[in-house]
Amino acid sequence: MTDLNKIPVTVITGFLGAGKTTLIRHLMQNPQGKRLAVVVNEFGTAGVDGEILKSCADENCPAENIMELANGCICCTVADDFIPTIEQLMDLPEKPDHIVIETSGLALPKPLLKAFDWPAIRSRITVDGVVALADAEAVAKGQFATDLDAVQAQREADEGIDHETPLSELFKDQISCADIILMSKADLAGDAGVDKARSTIEAEAPRKLPILPMSEGVIDPRVILGLEAAAEDDLNARPSHHEHHHHHDDDHHHDHDHDHHEHDHDHDAFDTIVVELGEVEDPQVLQDAIVKLARERNILRVKGYVAVSGKPMRMLVQAVGERLRAQYDQPWGAQPRRTQLVVIAEHDNIDEAAIRAELGA
Repeated sequence: MTDLNKIPVTVITGFLGAGKTTLIRHLMQNPQGKRLAVVVNEFGTAGVDGEILKSCADENCPAENIMELANGCICCTVADDFIPTIEQLMDLPEKPDHIVIETSGLALPKPLLKAFDWPAIRSRITVDGVVALADAEAVAKGQFATDLDAVQAQREADEGIDHETPLSELFKDQISCADIILMSKADLAGDAGVDKARSTIEAEAPRKLPILPMSEGVIDPRVILGLEAAAEDDLNARPSHHEHHHHHDDDHHHDHDHDHHEHDHDHDAFDTIVVELGEVEDPQVLQDAIVKLARERNILRVKGYVAVSGKPMRMLVQAVGERLRAQYDQPWGAQPRRTQLVVIAEHDNIDEAAIRAELGA
């Protein structure tokens, strides 16, 4: 749906110990047929995350596709560090199909998104989506990370940080910038903890976002890759407290004890239905219905093509939660004109008859 020449990039944010590396390890083991590359932004540590991920390298994500950016937040070192690293990945003999960036624990997501606007890479990559991890157990207790002292110690060790910024604001910025939120350590938080964490996150979110529980980094990759959010075109819709400051910190606190369990059951948590419609008279009515599904039925993703009456071009629709993008992308040509939407939701939220009715099928 996006420009095929652009490599999609997924940005993963979240505090110290939220489980970003564990999630990326799971993505590397379940790459959905994609050739992945990973960029790890660590602040001042000995490359722990990079080493963990390199030990998981395989033919889908070979070691040379795993790059580390040490010392400093990406936004401060855009020209020297970040752009050359991205260019290096894009110039590999076998170009990656998808790049995943693990930001340092207290990095602000917004300046990183702005970095993708750099002329050198603007035409070659697109921000497929921003995924924020929140530690469900910590958030349920009213904290933002399991080990707040460690977070604080890291902040104090960092010269370039504004120590005055409350963690709550950094947390809010990560939530506000995201397309989808994953509540990690849901198994440790228990059902009550997950519910409490969800309400806390909903209270911080600028609009209704998909919020999903996750344990041990296991989530169906179809839910978080291929969001096609084009976040670099959408910065104004992602409010931030800190438009002008730089803060950074580091994320080297990990659960080394989770070995590589293969979980198959994570795919059962989501259902997909395909809704076929005829020609659509008024695309706005359909778009409003899709946003309403997200709001009222917690639908995570809707994507597909729409045949709009009287238009020779097909309309692409791509929604993540309530954020919807629609564009006429190419003429139907010889293809049969038909409207086909794929709807993805958590298993318990799929009421197929109701969804079809809402969409006018």
